[in-house]
Amino acid sequence: MAFYVDGYVIPVPKKNLAAYRAMARKAGKIWREYGALEVNECVADDVQPGKLTSFPQAVKLKADEVVVFSWITYKTRAQRDKINKQVMNDPRLADMMDPKNSPFDAKRMFWGGFKPIVSL
Repeated sequence: MAFYVDGYVIPVPKKNLAAYRAMARKAGKIWREYGALEVNECVADDVQPGKLTSFPQAVKLKADEVVVFSWITYKTRAQRDKINKQVMNDPRLADMMDPKNSPFDAKRMFWGGFKPIVSL
């Protein structure tokens, strides 16, 4: 496979969803500017608690929150590492990096990098 994926899941208070969307658009444009191939942000539509685990359980979802599932695609892991470093140092995103300004609880966010094994 000729690409690499960062995936992440976060709980977003429903009242902050518009603010999250605005933040994601701004950040996504910057990720793309540095070379990310694709940025996707999706809000839960059909996500139920499971018996052992699930998206809601993984983020300790509260009644007034919704799960957001997102991924960014890159050409390679090396490109991802370079782009993420550039993005994290970009002054246009400094205000977003401050937990006091975040529209979600970053402590309940989980993420990781993935090597695709099937792409159809």
